[in-house]
Amino acid sequence: MTLIKSISGIRGTIGGKVSEGLSPIDVVKFAAAYGEWVKINTENSSDEISTTSKIIIGRDARVSGQLVSQLVSSTLQALGFDVIDLGLSTTPTVEMAVPMENASGGIILTASHNPGNWNALKLLNQKGEFISAKEGADILSIAENDDFEFVKVSNLGSYKTDDSYIQKHIQKILELPLVDVEAIKSKDFKIAIDGVNSTGGIAIPMLLEALGVTQIDKFFCEPTGIFQHNPEPLPENLTHICSTIESGNYNLGIVVDPDVDRLALICEDGTPFGEEYTLVTIADYVLQHQEEGETKNTVSNLSSTQALKDITLKAGGEYFAAAVGEVNVVEKMKACNAIIGGEGNGGIIYPELHYGRDALVGIALFLTQLAKFKGTAKMLRLKYPSYHISKNKIELTPEISVDNVLDEILNKYKNYPINTIDGVKIQFDSEWVHLRKSNTEPIIRIYSESQSEATAEHLAKKIMQDIREIITQ
Repeated sequence: MTLIKSISGIRGTIGGKVSEGLSPIDVVKFAAAYGEWVKINTENSSDEISTTSKIIIGRDARVSGQLVSQLVSSTLQALGFDVIDLGLSTTPTVEMAVPMENASGGIILTASHNPGNWNALKLLNQKGEFISAKEGADILSIAENDDFEFVKVSNLGSYKTDDSYIQKHIQKILELPLVDVEAIKSKDFKIAIDGVNSTGGIAIPMLLEALGVTQIDKFFCEPTGIFQHNPEPLPENLTHICSTIESGNYNLGIVVDPDVDRLALICEDGTPFGEEYTLVTIADYVLQHQEEGETKNTVSNLSSTQALKDITLKAGGEYFAAAVGEVNVVEKMKACNAIIGGEGNGGIIYPELHYGRDALVGIALFLTQLAKFKGTAKMLRLKYPSYHISKNKIELTPEISVDNVLDEILNKYKNYPINTIDGVKIQFDSEWVHLRKSNTEPIIRIYSESQSEATAEHLAKKIMQDIREIITQ
């Protein structure tokens, strides 16, 4: 059993003993700590945003979702909050609903790309953005000290459901100047989608229909929460839709993770567009439509392809790197006034809509770009610099000191340019390797990039061997 408390929220496997997995007791404790933090934060806030005592919740379709949702909503009501439950929803939809409802915060019940035996409480502030590391630490402190107080029966909060927000989310996307519904409709695209039996199976068809797409083939779009394949939208997990598109007559394939904040695209020949290039191509579209004198700055995290930097500089903008984690990317985007940003895992953050990774807005922008491009998705992909990223991981055991491992690697490669804002990133001429402890799983991630696939793989294997030698010393 696993319970992880991090910048990404409270995440764990369902079942087991208290504090060893995400048990009902843990769900209530951390929901109560979050509610208490919201009270304190609201009372002490100097922010001009006017909020109410409402908290928005929503969930993906995983089997434990309804149980966890009932525990969270009841706990928040017992603290005096009025709960608006969006039910089966998406992470970006809940993020948008918080400010639209003038709520004090929000909780998304999803373990994102983790397998179905996991769930999580992902915590939002009053802006509908993920809480910061410091705010997360404050919540953990409240939880550890049981420092929360429930209200008397006369002050219990209310509970209501609202299933209209996915449609409201889509409507906001349709209103964006860079989304051209008529251009998309005129192309009569045939699109295959894989919703991994979660809420993408609800939201993506709704979006495509609103964009004028009539030829939609749906795979794994029943929101049962029984994932038909590993839910992380990586090429090795997408063999079904790739083979379907290869043998059919499609213009595009669309795949999302269970909470619809990561977007993977499949070209018309059944080959992956490349999750790293989801952000690159959409950023290129946005950059090309900036007026003279407008900012053209972009942001991605340290583990993302340098192709984004290449296209940003070519467009006359400035590129900035952030630590891994949506909240870190958002903070950097605000600091440098970026017009688009995200992460190389297929996460698009488009501030004109909201500051959160959003596969739905990514789909709308990409389809507009593809509709106006004189060619196929494969031809569009070939426009961009070709880099290869090797993504690997090493599972950790409790006795392994990650800090010691990273320090040893840092010392071994101290003569190379190194960035330590998030783990250790080593630059080798035009190649790089990034090592960091995952925020969401008990693993060390090792990412390497080169213009040569063989070189990227060699670099990753070399660093992984270094780590194994350090661990066995």
